[in-house]
Amino acid sequence: QVQVVESGGGLVQAGNSLRLSCAASGRTFGTYVMSWFRQAPPKEREFVAAIRWSDGSTLYADSVKGRFTISRDNAKKTAYLQMNSLKPEDTAVYSCALSRRVIITTTDYDYWGQGTQVTVSS
Repeated sequence: QVQVVESGGGLVQAGNSLRLSCAASGRTFGTYVMSWFRQAPPKEREFVAAIRWSDGSTLYADSVKGRFTISRDNAKKTAYLQMNSLKPEDTAVYSCALSRRVIITTTDYDYWGQGTQVTVSS
């Protein structure tokens, strides 16, 4: 079993920053990519950012490029999402996911966390 737990959400004013954490535990061997997604109903879930454990390669959605940074701590099996210059439209439930695929993709993830709420006030 693989467990994925997010933390760090909250309420912030527009223009401020927030850092999310995602910790993986259990049988994580064979997982290669960790990503962040977000969903703000009634919108569909959207990809935010991804990072590969082995070499730190990253991928970002255009909507967050230049404002968000994903990083990882391999020893802790934890990924972080540093979110700067937050906007009200960034308000969503942010979820973390793990993939067993070596290639970084925006779909087809195997393990998911419960999510953490991020609310950006104007």
